[in-house]
Formats: sequence, C-alpha cells, structure tokens
Amino acid sequence: MTKTLDLNADLGEGCASDAELMALVTSCNIACGGHAGDAKSMRTALQQARENGVAAGAHPSFPDRENFGRSRMDLAGPDLENSLRDQVQALRALADELDVTLTHLKPHGALYNMAASDVELARSILRVHMETMGDAALFGPPKCKLQQASEAQGVRYIAEGFADRAYERDGTLRDRKLIGAVLHDPKDQTEQAISIATRQQVQTVDGEKIALPAQTLCVHGDTPTALTAARAIRSALEAKGIFLCPPN
Repeated sequence: MTKTLDLNADLGEGCASDAELMALVTSCNIACGGHAGDAKSMRTALQQARENGVAAGAHPSFPDRENFGRSRMDLAGPDLENSLRDQVQALRALADELDVTLTHLKPHGALYNMAASDVELARSILRVHMETMGDAALFGPPKCKLQQASEAQGVRYIAEGFADRAYERDGTLRDRKLIGAVLHDPKDQTEQAISIATRQQVQTVDGEKIALPAQTLCVHGDTPTALTAARAIRSALEAKGIFLCPPN
C-alpha cells in the first residue's frame, strides 16, 4: 500500500515566499487576523490555494499581533471563543465568496501549544470549530488533550508533526525562547521530516527517540529557510515513495 502524507504550511502571515510555498504543499493554514493577516492577505491566500489545488484551512490565534500569537495569554472561555469565532468567520466569508471549501482548522502558536495540555482551552477550540467549520478536520499535536476532546465530540482529528521544530522528551515542542527550538538548516529539517514520515518518530533535544504519529507535516512559512526546506522535504518524501496529498 502506498504511504500518504499531507505537507502543510502556515501562510498568509505576510511572508515573501507564500506563492512559492503554495506550489509545494498540499494543505495550508491561513492566518485570519488574530496573530497576522487581513482581508487582503486572506483573499490572496485563498486564491493561491484554489489555483494550486491546495486544501485551505483556518489558522486562528490568540488576538495578539504584537507577539505574533506566540506568547501565552490568560484569555479563555467566552472571550476567547468570541475572538476565535470572529477570525474563522472572517475567513469563511471570503472563502464562500471565492467558492473555496475550508477543509480544516489549526490553532496557532501559543494557543496550539497550550490547548495540548489544557482541556478547557481544547474545549473552547472545539466549540468554535463545531459552530463554524461544519465537518472539517482539526489539526493539532498527537496524543494530547486537544485530540482527546476532538475524538469525544466526533470531530476528525489530524495529528501533526513539525519538520522545523525541536521536540522535548514528553513530545511537546521546545519553547521558542530556548536555544535549539527551531531547526534552521534545511538538511536537519529534511532528516526530521523523513523520520516522522517513515518511522513515525522524532529525535528529541536530548537525543532520545520518541514516537510521533503524524498524518500531516508542517513547514512554518515564516522560517527564513522555509522555501528551501520545503523543496528539499517534498523531493525527499517523494523519493521515498510517499504520496503527498491532503488528509483523507
């Protein structure tokens, strides 16, 4: 049986290589105003996704443009849900106008990481997802509270691995404030991508190998080497006989 894998990127965040990345990935997560993005960038990303046959998803965040959504916030409950709902609905309105189907939602940054271990945040994301995304999938970390909450609600969950981020022994992403949190060398990113794709495992920052079951693999669009890495990763995956396509 041919192995399949989704290759995704966070786009619409104001980075110069979005158009080129859109031609390499099979799904994209479009910033919708919380950490980055506006009506113009969302429209452009949706159009590029449609032109390239890329599955388009919403990428909502804590409303924190100053810190690019990567700082922890105390925002929770209805206030958080209202913000997330507004973000997703803004993207959905443009998607409907352009006749683009939104196939998934992926939380961004600190919200993504916090919801992995905070069941209340996970439930808030699920409530917004179920209200705004229909039968679309939810992207998130493997084996976490967000996955448990999704499965409890019958929401299709797509476990994600990162080619360009370092992992701790417990399977969480290394804090960006710490040395070595981001893999900048395309060679290192490609090696990690191959390990996740073919062996479902990743080497942690302290050298231990841990299981990382992932159906989709992310390359961050704002990493300086993103375009070079994405090209190398796609080529390497295809050389391994892996068929790249959006999640089934």
